[in-house]
Amino acid sequence: MGLKKGDIIDEFKRYPDSCGLVVKVMHGGEGFQKIVCCGHELTEADVVPARLNKFGRKLSPKGVGYIIDEKKSYPNACGLRLMVVDGGQGLQRMECCGHTLTLADEKELLTLGFGKLREAEPEEESDQSPGAAGTA
Repeated sequence: MGLKKGDIIDEFKRYPDSCGLVVKVMHGGEGFQKIVCCGHELTEADVVPARLNKFGRKLSPKGVGYIIDEKKSYPNACGLRLMVVDGGQGLQRMECCGHTLTLADEKELLTLGFGKLREAEPEEESDQSPGAAGTA
């Protein structure tokens, strides 16, 4: 069956003694097999409708908000793209389409199209000074 965009996997669903990894599917996921974190195997059974509100999550040294992208190392795969939303200290690997993904498959946000959010507006040249204009 695989995962679909928007699915959230929360390690606390079945493993309350873990680091509390939470990932969100940003793209792809048809070939998803598992995530290994803290020695636990997280599968489709760990999908939750929303992040569980529990304390005790342990962040990875990278923090949160980083993206693991299968296409970085495997361009012909299903294109699984996961964002680490919380926890992740014990993240070991992810498996999708028979490939193993690690932190080496992190994708920079700027390469995903977030580099230029607003185009620079061209400056207009005019003969008038930028001071006050109009009739008084």
